[in-house]
Amino acid sequence: MKSILLKISVIFLTIGLSNGFTTDGAEDIQDFQGKAYYFSKAKMDLGTWGARLSEGQKKEIEARMKNRLQKNYVLTFNREASFFEEAEQLDAMSGATDSWGKNFTPGHQYKNVKTNSQVQNQEFYGKNFLVKDSLQPIEWVMEKETKQIGNYTCFKATASISTHDLAWYNFSWNTLNDDLDGDTEKETPMTAVEAWYTPQIPVGHGPLEYWGLPGLILEVSAGNTTMLCSKIVLNPKDKVEIKASDKGTIVTKDEYQRIISEKMKEFRANRGGRR
Repeated sequence: MKSILLKISVIFLTIGLSNGFTTDGAEDIQDFQGKAYYFSKAKMDLGTWGARLSEGQKKEIEARMKNRLQKNYVLTFNREASFFEEAEQLDAMSGATDSWGKNFTPGHQYKNVKTNSQVQNQEFYGKNFLVKDSLQPIEWVMEKETKQIGNYTCFKATASISTHDLAWYNFSWNTLNDDLDGDTEKETPMTAVEAWYTPQIPVGHGPLEYWGLPGLILEVSAGNTTMLCSKIVLNPKDKVEIKASDKGTIVTKDEYQRIISEKMKEFRANRGGRR
């Protein structure tokens, strides 16, 4: 059964950009820090199954999935390190946090471009994992196109990255079915990535797995996901220590994927076998 989260096409808002970004404080070379606020908004594609639903039913499903389709994030960064986290959201229907969805969403993420290291805290069915690995290798192609995002001039860069590597914290029933069928000869799916970065903030940081450009990434589109920065605060008065999480069972990204797959196999078996 294909995860419904993979059947989304992304639309994104431009509200708030007409007045430009907010930039507070002058840069201190020795103690530089910033905060970038991102948002993404996705629209569900229910495919042929959705064609049998009424408009009322579609709206009800979208309302129930709202907290998974609309996300807000904060990236705190200095010259070498960054800390990326999702703002907590309440379920649109029940007022509770989305416990099921949290199993397959990115946790608090620490990246260090100097040491080429990443530490991400993931919770899977009540157990905490500390996923330690290298940063995602990205071979960026620098393009000539530019555009204005808020008050910042941005340059375009593109890349092609393994879909599995971009969403190692997620889960797909299709992947599990391929493993059960012993199909190891399938071509590795790749995701086309388009990023817009600004040299006006010369740090190599960005949201999620993205990094390594000569400027902060303000917008990134990858497959069915688009993320846009809506506000930047440079050198805020109240600075925070940017450090990695230190609690959880230490694993690599590949090991974490194997753990998820094994647990989902058990889940399927307990629910009456393979569908």
